[in-house]
Amino acid sequence: MKPPAEEIPVFAVAGAGVRFGGLVALDDVSLAVTAGAVHGVIGPNGAGKTTLFNVCCGFVRPDTGQVLRHGRPVRDLRPHRLAAMGVARTLQGVGLFRGLTVAENVMVGADRHRRAGFAASLFALARSDRDERALRERAMAALAELGADGYADRLPGSLPYAVQKRVALARALAAEPDLLLLDEPASGLGADEMAELGELIRGLTARMSVVLVEHHMDLVMGVCDRITVLDFGRVVADGTPDKVRDDQAVIDAYLGEEAARS
Repeated sequence: MKPPAEEIPVFAVAGAGVRFGGLVALDDVSLAVTAGAVHGVIGPNGAGKTTLFNVCCGFVRPDTGQVLRHGRPVRDLRPHRLAAMGVARTLQGVGLFRGLTVAENVMVGADRHRRAGFAASLFALARSDRDERALRERAMAALAELGADGYADRLPGSLPYAVQKRVALARALAAEPDLLLLDEPASGLGADEMAELGELIRGLTARMSVVLVEHHMDLVMGVCDRITVLDFGRVVADGTPDKVRDDQAVIDAYLGEEAARS
């Protein structure tokens, strides 16, 4: 019997295995993201978090397993196809175009809403002008949500790193996704900025689901509904923050990393 629609994850990775030569990066890794939830992915350095994120984005094709969207397998997933699927992402760095203004960078994220075709843009037809105004309005709305609209006409390189991170996130939000993939969004942020980020992520769940790959445990524990923990490319724990926090396998994984650093 087919499960009710509300029980089907909006996004899932099922049994993913990835090898790079003789290195096993992921071994039978699964996660399921439910509607309106923040799903965290954590683990010590080298656990496979980045590889899993790259599988979700289509940068890496798993050797085994599959990616599913609303219960259906996604064939030949590629990064440039994410927007059409209602998926947006940010990367560990900001990845902004240095020669474009802040507003223009965010307009790139909203491009899937463009209606005018190439010919209309090439010949500067009226509908192309209307399209540009509509995209700029979307971009400004996303920037305003993040308190960065005052930087719209600045170049990214002239801004503090924390503001650049907001711009990168605004570019993802301008696509109006229903699934947002965040790769270490708190990197380079101070404690106050991280707290603001946490509030923002929780606020997004009214209109989208979020996959959060992050190493700041306070942020993950504070905003996630469910957490998948990786160690040596395998899932060692999965559940609510309270369950994961007290899991002995998680404690051992992080204590092992701490001992290695010492």
